[in-house]
Amino acid sequence: MKSNSILEQIGNTPLIRSRALVNKPGVELWFKLEGHNPGGSVKDRPAYNMIKSALERGDINENTPLIEATSGNTGIALAMIAGLFNLNMELVMPENSTEERVLTMRAYGAKLTLTPADDGIEGARDYAEAKVKNEGYKMLNQFGNPDNWKAHYKTTGPEIWRDTEGKVTHFVSSMGTTGTIMGTSTYLKEKDHRIQIVGVQPTDDSRIPGIRKWPKEYLPAIFNPEKVDRIIEVSQEEAAHMARKLASKEGVFSGMSSGGAVTAALKLIDTLDKGVVVVIICDRGDRYLSSDLFRMTD
Repeated sequence: MKSNSILEQIGNTPLIRSRALVNKPGVELWFKLEGHNPGGSVKDRPAYNMIKSALERGDINENTPLIEATSGNTGIALAMIAGLFNLNMELVMPENSTEERVLTMRAYGAKLTLTPADDGIEGARDYAEAKVKNEGYKMLNQFGNPDNWKAHYKTTGPEIWRDTEGKVTHFVSSMGTTGTIMGTSTYLKEKDHRIQIVGVQPTDDSRIPGIRKWPKEYLPAIFNPEKVDRIIEVSQEEAAHMARKLASKEGVFSGMSSGGAVTAALKLIDTLDKGVVVVIICDRGDRYLSSDLFRMTD
């Protein structure tokens, strides 16, 4: 496909039917492969919409010092897109993030600050907010910016509706910033209010990159619980096992959060007699090769 800019390649990602994980007549499971975005994850969509919209409104320009806390994928997307617009971007991330993520952000030209691992993404958010308050930085604020979820309202939701020919009955998504599930839910519910929206969270003792159960004080401002019909919890072990199974059985190479989302989708399917279930595969597995995810055996 010929394009004038790599930005035109954001979205319109493949929707692929599962052939190995579901053997239940009347139920279909479909993978929305967001790793096919140019930056390698679903976060290309909100990153582009947040930057483009802020530029159009005049909220930012080439002289604006930008800062954003990220667990990885949003940072990569922001680094790539900020570079294309000649914007000054500093990204803040816990120091235990995978080497692939760190090096990719730096390759795109962003400044990267690593915060203590024990403080998690909350610590990275606190650091970025202090720079905004005390040093004149501006934050796109993926956790509270409506342009995050609107990206999925404008693209992800319509693509799923189009590619399932309006037959989708259930949508399953991991919840981090919650932009994906908020925007897609808003669009799909407008098309058919009967479509069930299922969010995925980790169990209390689990750490799954990209999926969070936020403390109340850090709950994303864009999150509206009324747009989620059901939440399914998955363990770290389940998510990791499924990520490896997706690669070996379906040829879908993805990260742990995608493994968690598919685990939840299969738990949902156990309760269904019929349906068309779409699950977000949010990124690619090569982003995790320096971690233990694919070193382990099941």
